[in-house]
Amino acid sequence: MPLKVASGAYGERYDWTEELMKTSGKYMGAMSFHQYTLPTGKWDVKGPALTFNEKDWIMTLHTTLHIDELVRKHSEVMDKYDPEKKVALFVDEWGAWYDVEPGTNPGFLFQQNTLRDAVLAGLNLNIFNSHADRVRMANIAQMINVLQAMVLTDKEKMLVTPTYHVFEMYKPFQNATLLPSELTTPQYKYEDLEIPAVSVSAARGADGAVTVALVNTDPNRPARVTTKVTGATPRKMTARVLTAPAMNTHNTFEARDTVHPTAFTGGKLKGDTWVFDLPARSVVVATLN
Repeated sequence: MPLKVASGAYGERYDWTEELMKTSGKYMGAMSFHQYTLPTGKWDVKGPALTFNEKDWIMTLHTTLHIDELVRKHSEVMDKYDPEKKVALFVDEWGAWYDVEPGTNPGFLFQQNTLRDAVLAGLNLNIFNSHADRVRMANIAQMINVLQAMVLTDKEKMLVTPTYHVFEMYKPFQNATLLPSELTTPQYKYEDLEIPAVSVSAARGADGAVTVALVNTDPNRPARVTTKVTGATPRKMTARVLTAPAMNTHNTFEARDTVHPTAFTGGKLKGDTWVFDLPARSVVVATLN
């Protein structure tokens, strides 16, 4: 039987979700909504993809975290009419949307992809993981050359972006079981804005291994995370980290591997507690056995 998807919720239009679920919920397999991250909140001047400062950095991450509230509130409306959660919620367009790169065709929506986008991707994937009971599909827009792309091409040239690397690092979450996470974190503050310094999601794979994804949003300071895994006693860790010297470090066709994952050695087992020392502006994915 074909999956029936109703696309009717944009951003904060919870009334559309209410109407769809009330009138058509029993006929639907899923409902979708779109939510892009605009650093300025304005469509006419979104902000640069490459030549940004720390205020732009925190504005972008502050804006992207709003998707957690949107998913939660749409889910609450859906729960009224579908308490068994038979209808999925698809976030079928998400990602950062900046001004087009100077000198490129405005209609092509080409933008560079930096470490900021890798951190943004990790934050969004952690949010979607935390709502896995309702969010069963989430599609970044777009894949190649447009918006927060994973691949950039120029004729015969090709490179993968920092965002690509985050998706590749998160592969252990596929077909895994979500593990509830409780996190106490300090705030990262800059001028009049603040956001949680650390984001986390965790899951258990079919082989019993526990995967933990950690994001440090602070571009200047490392973060220490201590964790206990309830119901398991993992003794070994394999992990990788994605970080770079600057907030706007990116890959180019001349230097395609400037931003890439490396082995993470900042995790240690102390008694029954794992301690992770996260570099500033980083994404870490660790598998515990």
